[in-house]
Amino acid sequence: MTDALSHLVVDGNEVLEFKLVRSVEDIEDDDTSFGPEMCHQVFGENENIFGYTDLHIKLFYSAGSLQTYLGIEYTDKIEPSKSGGLKPDDVEGALRKVLAPGYVSNLDHFISMLEKDKYFTPHGHLLHSFTVTPREGGDKRTFEVYYSEISTPGFLAYHQRLQTFLLWYVDAASFIDVDDEQWTFFTVFEKYHCSDGGVRYATAAYATVYRYYAYPRHTRPRVSQVLTLPPYRKIGLCAELLQSIYSHFIPQPEVMDITVEDPSQEFQRIRDYVDAKNCDTLPAYQPAKLLQGFTPEMANQACNKFKINKKQARRIYEILRLKSTNTSDKTAYLNYRLDVKNRLNAPFQKKKLEMKKLQKVLKPEEYAATISSIGAMETQGRLSSQYLSLEEEYRRVIHRLEQD
Repeated sequence: MTDALSHLVVDGNEVLEFKLVRSVEDIEDDDTSFGPEMCHQVFGENENIFGYTDLHIKLFYSAGSLQTYLGIEYTDKIEPSKSGGLKPDDVEGALRKVLAPGYVSNLDHFISMLEKDKYFTPHGHLLHSFTVTPREGGDKRTFEVYYSEISTPGFLAYHQRLQTFLLWYVDAASFIDVDDEQWTFFTVFEKYHCSDGGVRYATAAYATVYRYYAYPRHTRPRVSQVLTLPPYRKIGLCAELLQSIYSHFIPQPEVMDITVEDPSQEFQRIRDYVDAKNCDTLPAYQPAKLLQGFTPEMANQACNKFKINKKQARRIYEILRLKSTNTSDKTAYLNYRLDVKNRLNAPFQKKKLEMKKLQKVLKPEEYAATISSIGAMETQGRLSSQYLSLEEEYRRVIHRLEQD
């Protein structure tokens, strides 16, 4: 039975099609389509959908306001009366739970909504405008970053549609509590001219930032969710978005520092790049001082000027020191590696103290065996692996800095 029904099981990631539609022509243009990176948060842990032949799920969004069309197509589906009571998965039911209210299932209705999209303008107020020159050549593209709050007129309805993208691209994603006024929002739009010469806006990326309270009268903004939509990746939008967040909060005297909640490796790399580029302008981070080791002056300047916390300030010191180190100079390179490894090893010093206590209760041969099996060898191997991984990340950041 399992083999007979295997053709009715499909990978949800392979049958989902997304579009950010600017014009009617985009609907039939395969080049405007993109897919999800995951779907377990909608269709279950195994990401499979059962019960359909030639299933195709279309989730189209108008490029600006993100009005949504859901189309579910298939040539056949399993019938309970002919399959021993087996039922096809409720695809629309699963999507209905996560899509914002107001989505349409009639394509003509969606096309009529596209006409209204020409009048869409971003919510909130403009923070920053910048241009991007495509690597493959062509005209410069213009982008704008806007700031909104819970109370910004019209924003919450728009955000309800925008946040649905998180489920397909951010693991363990969750929708925020829109009743909490401490949430702030930063959205990136491409500003472009359509064929009739009019100016339009297309949603490209966004971030949410929560303003945590800090005693006695301070705040600690924490970057929570950051997403660049697939058609807009690899052109530098996330770095511009993060810098816009910094530029908004840094001048505010009540802000102690700006942190990031559980950053992914990719986002940490972007954060490192932006922070390193900023700290490179500080006196304490100049090459001559970097070679002398991390100092309180570095932490203070990074915090006072850019609201960077001490842990991140130390990381940026390591990146910029590596950038300034002549790795052909064996002594200079060795000193750098030892400096970083000492920092990496610091949390494990407590383990040594515990081992000393253990020594008092174990027989000499038992203690020696314990030390050899989990002590020095583990520490040496762990340090080497950690360091090599870290240096590889640092070099990627440095490479980007050198491309500027």
